[in-house]
Amino acid sequence: MEDSEHGVAREVALLDLDAVTMELLGAAVTAVADEAVDSIIREVPGYTGALSGRMGQVIRGAVQLALGNFLKVARSADGSDPSTPIAQSTAAAYDLGRGEARSGRSMNALLAAYRIGARVCWRGLSDVAVAADVSAATLGRFAELVFAYIDELSAASVAGHGDELATTGRARERYLRELTDLLVAGSEQRVLFAAAERAGWIPPGTLTAVLLPEGQVSAVLRHLDPRALRLSGDLPGVGGDADLAALLVPDTHGVDRVRLMQLLSRRGATVGPERPWPEVAVSYDRARNARGLPRTSDGEPVDTDGRLVELVLGADHQAYRDLRTAALAPLADLKPQVRRRLEETLRSWLLHHGRRQMVADDLFVHAQTVRYRMGQLRELFGDLLDDPQSVLLLTLALAVADGTRHD
Repeated sequence: MEDSEHGVAREVALLDLDAVTMELLGAAVTAVADEAVDSIIREVPGYTGALSGRMGQVIRGAVQLALGNFLKVARSADGSDPSTPIAQSTAAAYDLGRGEARSGRSMNALLAAYRIGARVCWRGLSDVAVAADVSAATLGRFAELVFAYIDELSAASVAGHGDELATTGRARERYLRELTDLLVAGSEQRVLFAAAERAGWIPPGTLTAVLLPEGQVSAVLRHLDPRALRLSGDLPGVGGDADLAALLVPDTHGVDRVRLMQLLSRRGATVGPERPWPEVAVSYDRARNARGLPRTSDGEPVDTDGRLVELVLGADHQAYRDLRTAALAPLADLKPQVRRRLEETLRSWLLHHGRRQMVADDLFVHAQTVRYRMGQLRELFGDLLDDPQSVLLLTLALAVADGTRHD
């Protein structure tokens, strides 16, 4: 930008404008600036009512400064450095662009304001120049330089707007990451509320934690509520699996949870329970603990809401192994194939409350086969099959269909 600033300054310095004309132009600056601002308010929807009061005064002052600096450059034929006033104006324009970004407005309105301002300023200044009998050649060069000057200012504003968006965008990303870390860590509510406010994040009613491979995140994220939070890299409690990411998904109750499961199909995902948003650490921890559970069908996500028994029984793997060993001790000396068959039969018998035909249908065998196997089991377990405490232990030991994986 610096080279173009000097270029405009050098060209303006070549204008053949006498002192009287310069005085007339200077005297017109305030009126021209006011007319430019009034036209912007009328013609640019984004500024309707926005330039009233103190803000309007600031903008009017900025326009006056820009015009005044332009005329200072035009006086620089006396040998003074013409780049100084242009640098002042472009710096002000840069700050204006940053301010527009902070206010949440796009550059469309500001660029429209520059176009309208250039038109109005040229009309006002050219009227003065024509009345002062400025030659046609000088007037033409004057027009070119007015619009080149406005182009410099608008370019500076665009740069300021872009820089501010980049800066605030990076800051917000950092704040969102900090919020996500605090949520997963189960921080206090007052800390979470403060972090949410700092990040400009409007909390949903609930959040659900989803663990899935990093490569699947982008494809999923674009279909979720914009408030969904993402955590990548070294996930807490997961170890060195750098390929795993976590999503905290807003409001997934009812049909929305069904849709989420459909979206996560065949993506290797594990889904925690829905929890009030400050309590999503519970959902994250459960999803993390469920990563090792077998998938009930090919490609379907692990839904922890449907796997609570396995999660409870697997909370202390060694305790569960000891329970199984003690409860199933009468089967310890059998051949593995016979043991698996009798465990399968006993599990179904317990779950179906001893209804022989239902057990047979469950195992796809004849009712007489069930009778025979239960005879074997009664010989092995004796009165234990009629003891409530023993039946409870056996039910827990065989609660998971593939419980033998714990042995």
